[in-house]
Amino acid sequence: MKLLITGGTGFIGVPLCAALLKRGHDLLVLTRSPQTQPARSGIRFLSLDTDEWPRAIRWMDGVINLAGESLAGARWSVEQKRRIRESRVQTTRRVVEAIAAAPTKPSVLINASAIGYYGPRADEELTETDPPGRGFLAETCLGWEREAQRAEQIPGVRVVRLRIGLVLGPGGGALTKMVPPFRWWIGGPLGSGRQWVSWIHLDDVIGLVEHLLTQPGLAGAVNATAPHPVTMATLCRELGQALHRPSWAPVPEVVLRLLLGEMADLLLTGQRVLPHAALQTGFRFRFAKLPEALAACLR
Repeated sequence: MKLLITGGTGFIGVPLCAALLKRGHDLLVLTRSPQTQPARSGIRFLSLDTDEWPRAIRWMDGVINLAGESLAGARWSVEQKRRIRESRVQTTRRVVEAIAAAPTKPSVLINASAIGYYGPRADEELTETDPPGRGFLAETCLGWEREAQRAEQIPGVRVVRLRIGLVLGPGGGALTKMVPPFRWWIGGPLGSGRQWVSWIHLDDVIGLVEHLLTQPGLAGAVNATAPHPVTMATLCRELGQALHRPSWAPVPEVVLRLLLGEMADLLLTGQRVLPHAALQTGFRFRFAKLPEALAACLR
């Protein structure tokens, strides 16, 4: 397939592109700085800020939209929250408008979203049919997904809204910030430790995207989370065991709030999300349980 990918130079995008290239796909990757990307056979880079890529949509078989400002890149000031929201909503709007204007349409749009869509929840199990929650992240995800859903009105275009959980993988993501305190013997759960963490291994995110490209009957919301979510206390205990360190130094909520402000909600609240749609279509997780996923990440 000929695939256009936004966010192809990020933590998920780089290994995803490598996997898709191995499968024989041709890739057009949009980035803010195409001139800094290494030349690679089978992949072409274009600037997200030009008018050239919308015209190229007509030759694409599919679009994978992963673009978005990092949630943990900076403290959530009013300006940073605007950037987080607009980087997702406006990019998705441009992608959908380009698809609508193309004389020949791609057959599928896989558009990233996040499990923040469900908002802070207690212990209830959540699937793709549950309604959105409240708060900044839920409202951002809802606006993000509404832009993607506009493409559902375009004949011949299948739209998947991929709600991604906490991604665990080597070389980036959440573990780069979680591992150092444990290595320094001061690791422990954040806040109460009772909040749910719906995680997924990076390899399974990539595998799920590949799976979605080959499932013409699957559209709508798809949770990209492992089938066995855990509490924060369990996550930190398993991480400590994987690193041969104790999980004994909890970080109180008040400290996180002082350090991070509103961004602390990322760590102090959670959702118990299940990948119902993926499992129904026969997707097999390489890392369904946390100990094996952490071992693979830290190997």
